[in-house]
Amino acid sequence: MSKQKSKYYVVWEGHQKGIFDSWDKCKKQVDGYTAAKYKSFESLEEAKKAFGGNPWNYFNKTAKAPVNSELRKQFGEPLKQAICVDAACSGNPGVLEYRGVDIATGQEIFRRGPFPEGTNNIGEFLAIVSGLVYLKQNGLSLPLYSDSANAILWIKGKRANTKLVPNAKNKELFELLDRAVNWLHNNSYDTRILKWETKAWGEIPADFGRK
Repeated sequence: MSKQKSKYYVVWEGHQKGIFDSWDKCKKQVDGYTAAKYKSFESLEEAKKAFGGNPWNYFNKTAKAPVNSELRKQFGEPLKQAICVDAACSGNPGVLEYRGVDIATGQEIFRRGPFPEGTNNIGEFLAIVSGLVYLKQNGLSLPLYSDSANAILWIKGKRANTKLVPNAKNKELFELLDRAVNWLHNNSYDTRILKWETKAWGEIPADFGRK
């Protein structure tokens, strides 16, 4: 059995800044820290270079080349004047975060978490609702991209079809789910929710880069 490759985590903004050699160590620095900035890297050399640079240069990068050039021709190019959302979950269930990014500028527009126990589907759903709320509150008529077909279906059905069992550990997350579902039932919006075609365009710009 091959040994799992280690990753290094750069924390630009957190309780303690630095380079950490595990997600658990990184999480201690960003958990509960508003607007934390951090990212994983495949090598210590990459992490050192990133730590000494501007964090925004390392966020929201799509793949350097399309995974499938024929699909890219089929789907065309993604819209630049749009926002996108994504979630990251270390396990299923596991520690969950989600965020939104302005595709045109690459700037993070919101981030929620980490939550101690959640699922990727829950995160993707909450990310879309947070994006809808952000656009409506700011009077913006922009499309919203998500790479989660399941979450888009949940939005259309106005319900969170999760199998996660509520408990003390995920209580806050289920409260957010209830609020999100209520928002969908009590608000109208004209936002186009579009599927991000990862195989054609690479990773969605809101991706956390922890794969």
